[in-house]
This record gives sequence, structure tokens and C-alpha cells, in this order.
Amino acid sequence: MNRIYASVAPAAMALSLPVSLSLYLFPATARAQQSPAPVASAASIEVVGRRSSDSYLAATASGAKSDLPLRELPQAARVMSRQALDDLGAVRMDDALDYVGGISRQNNFGGMWDNVAIRGFAGDINGGMALLKNGFAGNRGFQAPRDTANIERLEFLKGPAAALYGASEPGGTINVVSKSPLWRAAGAAELYAGSHGAYRATLDTTGPLADGLAYRLNLAHERRGSFRDHVDTRRTLAAPAFTWRPAPGTRLDYRGEFLRHEAPLDRGVVAVANSLGAVPRGRFLGEPADGDILVENLAHQFSLEHELAPGWHARAGLAYLGGAMRGYSTEAQPALQPDGRTLWRQRRYRDYQSDDISLQAELGGSLQTGAVTHQLLAGVEASRLDFDQRMLRANPSAARPYAIDVLAPELGQLYGHPRPEPAPNADTADRQRTGALYLQDTVVLGHAWRVVAGVRADRYRQDLRNNRTGADTAQRPHAVSPRVGVSYLPGAEWTLYASTGRSFRPNTGADAAASPFDPEKAQAAEIGAKWQNAGGTLGATLALFDIRKRNALTADPGHPGFSIAAGRLRSQGMDFDLAGQLGRAWRVNASLSYIDARVASDNTLEAGSPLLNVPRLNGSLMLLREARLAGGGRVGVGGAVTYSASRLGEGRTRAQAASGAPAFELPSYALARLVAYWQLSHSLRVSLDIDNLFDRHYYSSSFQRTWVTPGAARAATLGLQARF
Repeated sequence: MNRIYASVAPAAMALSLPVSLSLYLFPATARAQQSPAPVASAASIEVVGRRSSDSYLAATASGAKSDLPLRELPQAARVMSRQALDDLGAVRMDDALDYVGGISRQNNFGGMWDNVAIRGFAGDINGGMALLKNGFAGNRGFQAPRDTANIERLEFLKGPAAALYGASEPGGTINVVSKSPLWRAAGAAELYAGSHGAYRATLDTTGPLADGLAYRLNLAHERRGSFRDHVDTRRTLAAPAFTWRPAPGTRLDYRGEFLRHEAPLDRGVVAVANSLGAVPRGRFLGEPADGDILVENLAHQFSLEHELAPGWHARAGLAYLGGAMRGYSTEAQPALQPDGRTLWRQRRYRDYQSDDISLQAELGGSLQTGAVTHQLLAGVEASRLDFDQRMLRANPSAARPYAIDVLAPELGQLYGHPRPEPAPNADTADRQRTGALYLQDTVVLGHAWRVVAGVRADRYRQDLRNNRTGADTAQRPHAVSPRVGVSYLPGAEWTLYASTGRSFRPNTGADAAASPFDPEKAQAAEIGAKWQNAGGTLGATLALFDIRKRNALTADPGHPGFSIAAGRLRSQGMDFDLAGQLGRAWRVNASLSYIDARVASDNTLEAGSPLLNVPRLNGSLMLLREARLAGGGRVGVGGAVTYSASRLGEGRTRAQAASGAPAFELPSYALARLVAYWQLSHSLRVSLDIDNLFDRHYYSSSFQRTWVTPGAARAATLGLQARF
């Protein structure tokens, strides 16, 4: 079932997101003569285990598909390096998301997935955020929260990416880059213990296996309690990687991953009388007897690259991404009963399975025509996603309310009724097919000008079968997505740029007449300035943007329970990022965003209403200072603060606005984090991380007044890291 776009749906349905990414870099013959030498990228630092004294500033982003340095690229892009992840003590991708400009947290499906909005746009309401993994689709089907054990860096590519990746959001895309095998033997083992009964162990080992063959293996296992009652998590990750060089100029890469995630589905707390705080942040309103939801993900990625001639490469890629989710949950109805404390609940059983296959082929190279250099890229892609969803559901009623008193709960006490057994509610088979052709030209015009222009043509096919009713729905949309950006380099440290592009994303499902929806379409424009110091150790980007989207799904007032593609949205604002080193001893990461994201027009929601979970203002600052000890060791001490302004917590309808009912908002909050480490020797290190240092009560996101995610309480983690 489709829901209005101002909320994230509780059932995760597939998003067709055909993507491709060249992992090679074009030769930079002309650029090397015209640009200052960039700092080494995070990917080139061959370190195993937690890092010290590496930069937060990256030179390039593989997701941009261009060898232009980030300072010269006509696009805002922020790379969260492995050093930054280590300094934050980030064990999940979610731990790093507050430290990038333009990012705002969204409903996380009861802790079962990662979800953010970029520049105000949160992605498919049933599929979540736009995400790539090594350039392949990384978020189709159902994917558990990402573990950082095998992540080398996170690339936040802001602005429309449809000219390269097809169906996507106009606000931006995140590319997760995995760790690669190294050509020397190395290893690291890490142990962590923390508050609320948290334990974690990881292993990272790499090296050559034979002449031209190297491996890497990342393992992680975690058992974590919670400040939330009855909410414990177990996770296991195994991620092998191989690189084979059978001949000069030829390289075959394999990246694999298996992730098992087990936890109760936790919809959070409820607002009482439109206010938060009456229900303690640790109170669980589900039923512990339901047990855990199990999510299992399996990924295989192959990339074959061959040098055809000096300056020209061909690449072919194959990826498989499988996902499965099953288990029982008890979930709140949208509102409390009239007494203001009784909550009716549903009981659900989910059984989801997805299989996603992508094929890519690319040809790229460099051409010199006088003083002009062209870096050319041409690619084709095909993908197939099969997504089967089966849900059983027991709805409450006056005779069987399956209720709980949120102010004085008695879990397991079902008001004289046995726990309801869910009955068939949804059973669908979704088959999505895509085919695409894309072209890009990166032009270097003398010392001062850079132009990036590209276009992609997509054909999309979806066949949706309702196994309960026998109804079939089919759609065959297609789209052409252009993009162009221009950079001007007035000096060795500054860049001014402007860009514009279009994006699209198919709307899955059907309306009341069983007809497919028109796809979402968006137009975005951006201007900005970039600065990097002469030493290449500190850089900043300031961007101003304007994004307009149409055909967003909204409730159909003539057919309750159904949707129509009639919503229009807009987002305007700025985001700022700064990262790098301040002198030899300090590392800094800072971000600031002002986003005015609103409903422009809608059949149900109030025009001018803010978009869900998007604060107008948020920001962050992280500083870490290192010092060498007399005996050769090293210590580092630092901290971080994040701030989020108040934001809408539930979609506001025109009827609510007309009645004068107050909007439901999540309050603003500011958090502090303390990080410290002691490098006893080259091979041994101790770390201490304290999150939410002052134990602030806050709420990170919401779907509705009865599904509000409370922020984590103060937690300390002590770690021991050893290299071998």
C-alpha cells in the first residue's frame, strides 16, 4: 500500500535505482600541469586497523566518475574518510551521518534500516534513501543498517545524479566504498565493551596470496543492549575481497558481504496531548514475546578493468544483492484513544525476499584537442529486481483492542484476550527491469575553466502481481536526464561553480483504478564556492541550491487508502562543509545547513507545510588534537557537537490546519561527544568514546505521533585495537 510522501512507510518496498560506477580514474595528463598537487585520497593510505594522523580531506570521489580534484568539480561533494570514521568511533554508517552538511535523519523503520534526507528529499517512502555501494545499487530490496567494519570511506554526492545513475533523488546520493586488498601482509583485531551491555569484536586481515593475487577479509560480531527496554541487537558481518592482476593492464576485483541483523522492531515512543516526555525514552510499547526481526543480506560484486591503450580503459561489472526479512512485531496505531493514554496496536508478520542483479559496461579515455582536454565516458547498464512481499496483519477493534496503557504499561497483559494471530494482508510479486545508456564529457579548458556535461536515457519496466486478488499492474516509463556544470578557477585556492540537472524516479504501486503512477520528476540548480589551502590540507565548500519536484505520491481524498501522483515539493537553502587539518596537531570537520523544504501543493497536506523530519538549521563541529609522547607513543583527545533545530514530526493536513490544531513537532537538540585514544606502541592502542556526553533527552526522527524515535542515552565505549 502506498502512503503520502510526507512519511516513511512501515513496509519497505523496492526502489528501482539503476546505477553504475567506474572504479578507475582517467589519466590526468593535462590536469597535472594545470592544478596544484592534491592531497592523497583516503583510499590510497594503506593502513589496517584504527588510524592516527591521517587527513579528513580527500582529493577525489570515485562516485563523481571524473578525475577532476574535488576542488575543481562543479558539484558539492563531501568524502567522509576512514580517519574521520575512526575518530568518531563509528561502528555503523548511521554514526557518521550528522557530520555532513545537508543531511537530516528520517524514520529508520524501527531500527531496521539506514535512512536520511539529502537537501530535504528522503527518497522512496517504501525503499528509503538513495545509496550506492561501490557504484552498484545498494538499497534495493531490504537492507539492514550498514556496518563500518569493511567501509573505507563514504562519498556524499550532492545534487542530482540521474545523468550518471538513473532513477534517484535530486538532493543527492551516498556512495559506500569498501576496503580493498593490500599488497602487503597486515592485520588488526579490535575488542570493544560499552554501556548497556554492548560488546563487539572485529578482525581485518589482508595481503598477497600469490603473484598478482591479494585478499582482504573483514569480520565483525556484535551484541548490544540498549537504553530501550527489551531491545537487544545481534549482528554478524563477513566481508571477503580479492584483487587479481592476471596480466599488465588487467584487473579483476571481487567484493563480497554477508550481514545478519537480529533485533525487535522498535517503533519508539508516543506523544501524549501533542507533547513528548510523558512516556519515558526507554519504554518499549511492543511485545517482547514477538521475538526478533531477522534481516539477512548477501552481496557479490565483480569488476573487470582492462587498459585498451594508453589513456583508454574498458570496464565490465556484475553485482548481486540479496535481502530477506522475516519476523513478528507489535506496532502502534496512528493515534491514542480518546482517554489520551490507551494505545491500540496491530500485530504483524513479515516475510520479504529480494534478488537484485546489475550488469554494467563502460568505456573511458582522454582526448587532447589543442589546449582542450576531454575526459570521455560512455556506459550501458541493465538490471533486474525481483521483490516478493508477504505480510500478515491483525488489526485491533473494540472487541479485540490489543491495547496498552502507555503511562502504566503491562506488557503481555492483553486485556483478557490472547495475543492475536495475524491473517493474510498483502502478498505481492514485484518484477522490475531497467536498461540505460549514459554519456559524460569532462572538459579541461586551459588553466581556469572546467565543464562537466552528461546525459542518461533510461527505460524502466515494472510488473506487479497481487497474489491475493490476482490483479496485475504494469508500467513502462522512460526518462532522459541531462546535467551540466561549469567551474571557474580564479586562483590556485578558489573555485566558483554552477550546475543544473534533472532527475526522475518511478513511483511503484498503483492507484485506486489499478493504474500505474506517473514517475517523480525534479529540476535542480546549484551555485557554490570551494576553497583549499595551498598545502592541500584544509578545504571547504559552500553551496546554494534550489530543487523542485512534481508527481510525489499523496493521499487520494476520493479513495481513502489509495494514493495519486499529484504532490509538488520544493527545497531551497545552503549547505557548508569544512574538513582537514589545522596545523600539525589538529584535525577538524565542520558542517552547517539551512534548508527550507516545503509542500508546494497537495491534495491532502497543507500547502507550505515543512517536509517531515527536515530541520531548517542543523550543524556539527568535530575537533581532535594529537600529541606525541616522549617514549614514541601518541595520544589524541577531541570532541564533537551536533545541533538540530525543531522539525515537523507528522504530516500536517489541510483539515488539521483549518481546524487550528497545532502541528506536531520534534524539539531541537544539541549533543556532545568525547573521543580519546592512547597509542601505546605501533601495534597497540586504547580508545574511549562517550556519546551524548551530557545525557540529553532528544528525539531523532518520527513517522507519526505514535512512532517517534528517541535518541540514544549517554553511552561509553572502551576499545582495544591491536595490529599484527
